[in-house]
Amino acid sequence: MIDHVRDLASVQDATERLLTAVGKLDNAAVTDQSRLPGWTRGHVLSHLARNADALVNVFEGRPMYTSAEARDADIERDAPRPLDAQLADVRESAARWQRTADALSDWSRTVELRNGVTDSASRVPFRRWVEVELHHVDLGIGYELEDLPAEFVEREIGFLAERFTNHPEVPGIALMAQEDAVRLEWCTGRQLDDEPIVVLGPSTALLGWLSGRTRGEGVDVLDEGVALPVLPTL
Repeated sequence: MIDHVRDLASVQDATERLLTAVGKLDNAAVTDQSRLPGWTRGHVLSHLARNADALVNVFEGRPMYTSAEARDADIERDAPRPLDAQLADVRESAARWQRTADALSDWSRTVELRNGVTDSASRVPFRRWVEVELHHVDLGIGYELEDLPAEFVEREIGFLAERFTNHPEVPGIALMAQEDAVRLEWCTGRQLDDEPIVVLGPSTALLGWLSGRTRGEGVDVLDEGVALPVLPTL
C-alpha cells in the first residue's frame, strides 16, 4: 500500500545522505564523468534539482517540463557550476518540492508526468525517492546498489517489473530473489509466454539489471543455455 507520508520522509532522508556525500567532493570532482554515459556528476546533480522543480509543476497542474529540449538545455546549462552552487540548488529545489507536497490536500487525484504518463499523486513521492537513490549511485562516489535501503530495493523491483509487464520486446520473465531466508518473486514481460525465463540473484543485482545500471552482473538464468534477456531502455 502506498504511504505518501512515509515516502516523503524517505525522500528527505535520501536527499540528506546525498548532500552529505556530495559535500565531501571538490569542484574538480563535480566535472568528472558519472556512471551515466555522456553525463558528468554536474549533469546528474543538475538533473536532480530540475526534477524536483518539475515535480512541483506536476503537483500544481502544470506540464512537468516545457519540452524535452528545454529540459535537456537546463541540465546542460547548469552542469558546469561549482560544487557550492550545485549543493545549494539541490537543497533549495528539494525544499521547494517538499513545501509543495506539504500543502497538497488531495493525494488521490491523477497527475500527469512526462510523455503523457499519468499516475496517482500519492505515488509521486516514491518516484522522487527513486530519482534520488539511483542517481546517488550514478554519481560513483561510494554509494552502491548494495547500500540502498532494503524496502526501497524491493519496491523499485516491483515498480520496474510492472513497467516491463506486457512490453512487446521483453519475454516472459520470473524474477526471484533470496533475501535472509525470505524468497521474493515478481513476474514481468509478456504474460502470454508459456514458459517464462527464470532470472534469479540478490535483489540488488536484480535491481541493477532492471534499472539499466548493470548488464546483469550477479544475476543468473535458471535454465542452462538460455541467455539473459536484453532489456529495452524505459
